[in-house]
Amino acid sequence: MIKKLSLLSVLLVFVMIFSACSAGSSSSSSDKKVTKEKVLRVVNDATYPPFETLDKGKMVGFDVDIMDALSKASGYKYKLVNVGWDPVFAELKSKTAAMSISAISITTDREKTYDFSNPYFRSINEIMVPKDSKIKTAQDLKGKTVAVQQGTTGQFAVEKVLGKNNPKIKKFKTVNLAIMELLNHGADAVVADNGVMDYYVKNNPGKNLKTVGDENTFEGEFYGIMYPKDSKLKPVFDKAIKKIIDDGTYTKIYQKWFDKKPDLAKLQAQK
Repeated sequence: MIKKLSLLSVLLVFVMIFSACSAGSSSSSSDKKVTKEKVLRVVNDATYPPFETLDKGKMVGFDVDIMDALSKASGYKYKLVNVGWDPVFAELKSKTAAMSISAISITTDREKTYDFSNPYFRSINEIMVPKDSKIKTAQDLKGKTVAVQQGTTGQFAVEKVLGKNNPKIKKFKTVNLAIMELLNHGADAVVADNGVMDYYVKNNPGKNLKTVGDENTFEGEFYGIMYPKDSKLKPVFDKAIKKIIDDGTYTKIYQKWFDKKPDLAKLQAQK
């Protein structure tokens, strides 16, 4: 009887160990599944056409299409939320959002606080002025009133020319408000990314505006997806970016919004 009970006890121990192992394996698999199926909170500032804007309540733009393609390439689901420019940085710093795709230029200063993906877009700041303006270079902005979107590289580029605390630099919450200031004769020029400026001029021919480039003064920039520091999503989406570039998806999206092919060589050289 004692031997039978001992044997039974041993069998019960084995059953318990096997069950625990099975449960552990199942839990691990489930955790991976939950992680993969988790809906990522992706924040942006949807006031920056053609990259992100609201059209009849629906978010559209180059970045929106890119994020959709990256979602498919990576296998991660996401929800894109329009929070505004400054809150984008606040959400990533506090880690209430997983990432942001919002025409964000990769800068040394920003890299101190955030992680960035490999670049997915090349940009350069440009000057928007009335068609009869005599402004031809960035140096011609001296003594002029210039409207910019606050906290963007457009503001930083103008400050390098006019001085950081120059009162003639008017800062606005959105680039659209900066453009409105120009149209209302409250500014002589607007400085912002060329993709935004060219798109606005092309789609608003009646406004009698033009764009002026100055690559001798304004340096080229690259947009990246921005993450909280030490994000595990960076390598995943770096692979996804490479995938959509290699399979031609990126070029199709680029041509849809900019009517020309991207310079993939310059883009990929920045890795």
